[in-house]
Parts: sequence; structure tokens; C-alpha cells
Amino acid sequence: MSSTFLGMPGDFPANAARAVQDSQLRYNLRKATHTIRGKRAAVVDELPDWRELRAAGKAIKDETLRHLDRYLLQMEEAVTRAGGHVHWARDAAEANRIVADLVKATGETEVVKVKSMATQEIGLNEALAAEGITAYETDLAELIVQLGDDFPSHILVPAIHRNRAEIREIFLDKMGDAPPGLTDEPAALAEAARLHLRERFLRSKVAVSGANFMIAETGTLVVLESEGNGRMCLTLPETLISVVGIEKLLPTWRDLEVFLQLLPRSSTGERMNPYTSTWTGSAEGQEFHLVLLDNGRTDVLADEVGRQALRCIRCSACLNVCPVYERAGGHAYGSVYPGPIGAILTPQLRGMSSKLDASLPYASSLCGACYDVCPVAIDIPEVLVDLRAKAPHGAAERAGMRVAGWILDDQARLARVQRAAVRLRRLAPKRLPGPLSAWTDTRDLPEIPEESFRDWWEQEG
Repeated sequence: MSSTFLGMPGDFPANAARAVQDSQLRYNLRKATHTIRGKRAAVVDELPDWRELRAAGKAIKDETLRHLDRYLLQMEEAVTRAGGHVHWARDAAEANRIVADLVKATGETEVVKVKSMATQEIGLNEALAAEGITAYETDLAELIVQLGDDFPSHILVPAIHRNRAEIREIFLDKMGDAPPGLTDEPAALAEAARLHLRERFLRSKVAVSGANFMIAETGTLVVLESEGNGRMCLTLPETLISVVGIEKLLPTWRDLEVFLQLLPRSSTGERMNPYTSTWTGSAEGQEFHLVLLDNGRTDVLADEVGRQALRCIRCSACLNVCPVYERAGGHAYGSVYPGPIGAILTPQLRGMSSKLDASLPYASSLCGACYDVCPVAIDIPEVLVDLRAKAPHGAAERAGMRVAGWILDDQARLARVQRAAVRLRRLAPKRLPGPLSAWTDTRDLPEIPEESFRDWWEQEG
């Protein structure tokens, strides 16, 4: 199962209520999301065929998901043919056990990691630590999160909730080899991280990665990143272990061309990604293992409405335009997948048995901005509404909906209720009582007009 951030309150409303009181957090989020949003809009507007690219990305993903079983077997055959080893993991526990056993077989007690949401999803770092293996994050933002004993709060920029002054303090306090005169200038912080990581790159014999895409036709894995740390992890160690969700497949090498245009523009607002690394099987003496992760994905695939969440290419465009995320931040979602995509993906992967997961489909205003910017046209509002219908509902809410359905099902009945409401409008409370009070905790009860539209129409028509 996906891991839940420890120490989080019971549901999204409680988390969000606490987050919106943090003015520094709101400032950090607003500044970062607006900057990325503006860059994305500029580079997307440059392409006259962006809508066609978006439609192509959606079509490719849908084709892959429709025949996922066939493409997964094709991927396994291609990787094996190229000298790699393929492992199948049905859940987090199985994936963690596979990776831990592979690392222990090398005799090593530490690994370097490329930024990977799949390994965060299964809690790999914690699982390895329980086996006496230390995992070192090498992505700058992930390094900040790890050194700060923190949790990621954004898909693309995990430390988006931190400003550079806070990052400087984390480095000085936790990095050990940080220069004593370190300033909060971005170049100085990046250089301190570079020097800190260099020794690890040269020393580590095992690396763990995810992948942005897998090509079934050739058995190739693809990682896009901006710093070069991924390239170091993928090439220097003697053993490379990649943990990848089964939905990351693309059928052919030609399909990759579409996503190499969609992803950089939607994520970092760049025309081309600075570092795009590809590898096929074992190369240059390196031993390669691919762990194909299910962890609830086949259950999502079985849902006719919800399966479109598996199209996601983790670009974070939906987070950067979401008014709810901008104010509440990523930690409020209690998952490694925050924002609108997390609100539909996490409850499907984990189920909605917990109070937190049942609340996530309601972490949205349904404004539709997330759908407008999604490069693979995931209709997030549609899935949110579908999940709300499937979420557990209290007895009072179920009773209220039954009464409403009974009234709205008959015109004459509705007219009588409307006229009664008009006559009793002065007695209407400002807040609903008892278990219904949650509705008026966050909104005003609409005033009942002096005359119903039905009666006005009869008189004026």
C-alpha cells in the first residue's frame, strides 16, 4: 500500500485548516507555483499544434492501458534479451523485499537514489533502513527534504514549501561538510550540495532509480531530470535497480517523441529537458534489475472512470494551477501524490477506508483548471465526482440525499416544499444543526427568496 505521512491529522480539511494559517508557507507556494505556471504558459503558447500533441499523448496512453498485459510481457522480454533482470512486485512489501535482497546480495550497505515517486510511494528508504541499508537522495530538492527530516510537498519540486533561507539553515545544521560561510544564494546552495554529493557518487556501488517512461518495443527506460545527478546515479554504480510503476509504459520508441515535447513544457516550462537519459538492459558491465510495481494499479485499471489517472506523466501542471493546492500545500494531502492528481490517484491506490483517503476527493473546488492544463487530458473533475459518489457517507448525509431525491423526483411535491420554505423563511437558521453543521462550517446557507421562481413564472408568464 502507499505510505501515509506520519503525524498527519485525520483528514484533508484538518490538514488544510492548519496549513492556511502558515503565512510563510502560503507565500512560498504562491511565488513558486505562479513562476512555474507562467513559464509553462509561455512555452506551450509557442506550439501551434499543442492541442494535437495533447490528444496524441492521451491516445498513446489509452492504447497502452488497453493492452497493458501484452506490452508488459513485451517489456520483460526486451529487457531480459538485453541482459537485464525483471522482477514483478504486486505490492509495496514485495517490492521493498526484492530491492533489499538485491542490495544485500551485493554486500553493500548504502545506495544512491535518483528522484523517484514510486519508491516514495512504497516507503523504500524506510524499508531499506530497517535492513541496515542507507539510501541517499541525490536530487537537490529531495536532498533538502531528506536532510530536513521532512516530507515532499510537490511532484516536481519536493521542497517547494521551503525558501532559500530555510534551506541554508538545513544545510548548515545537517549537511556536515557545508561551508561555514554558506549564503542563501541559489548558486552557493547548489554548489554546497554538489560537493556534498560528489563523494557519494564516486563511492556508491548500488543505485536505485525510477523511470519517467519505459519503451516496450526496445526494453528501454527513460529518465528526465534537470541537474545531472540522475546521470551520475545511472552510470557510475555497478548495480542499478529501477522501480517503475507498470503504467509508465509506452508501446514504441516513436511514441517517446510526443512525450519529450509534452513533459518538459508542462513540468519545468522548458522546451527541452536538460538531461534525458536512456538505457536498455545491462551495459558496460553494470548489472541491471527492473522491478515492475503494481501496488494497486491493476485495481485502478479496472475502473472505467478512474483508470484515466494512470495516464499521468507526473508533470505537476495540475498542482501549479490548483487554487486549493496553492493555499493548502502538498503535506495536507498526506501522500507522496499531492494536488489534484493525488486527490484522484491516492484514494484509488490505497482505497477509501481511512478518514484521510475518503476526504481527498473533496479537496477540490471542481474549477476544472487541472483538466485544462493536463498534457494527457485527464478529466480530474470527472474522476473526483465519481470518487465522491463512492466515498463512505454518514447516516445523516445518506438520509438527507434520500429526502432530496424524493422531493426532486416529483414536480408537485417540489412546488409544495418551495412554497412552504417561502412561508417559513424567517425561521431558517444561519447554520444547519447537528450532523448537518459540517456543510455550513465552510459556506453560508443561501437565503430563501420571498418568492420562488416557479411562482414568479406563473404570475409573469
